[in-house]
Amino acid sequence: MTIVKARITEQPKSLFDPMPEVWVTYEDGEEEKLFSYYPDEISFDASEFVGLTREQAMRLYTKKDIAYLRA
Repeated sequence: MTIVKARITEQPKSLFDPMPEVWVTYEDGEEEKLFSYYPDEISFDASEFVGLTREQAMRLYTKKDIAYLRA
């Protein structure tokens, strides 16, 4: 199923704020939280997820995470 809409929750303003979360909506209207992430390590734009499947979106996360760890 393809992602038709994505949103990223607010970036933390202090040390104890929750990490941003990536939420997506699929073509059938189902909404799902894919993951949260540490914004000081990797970043995302909601538009990166539109048109992807869940598996492709998770691979995007993994690719960015590995690139950060190798840097």
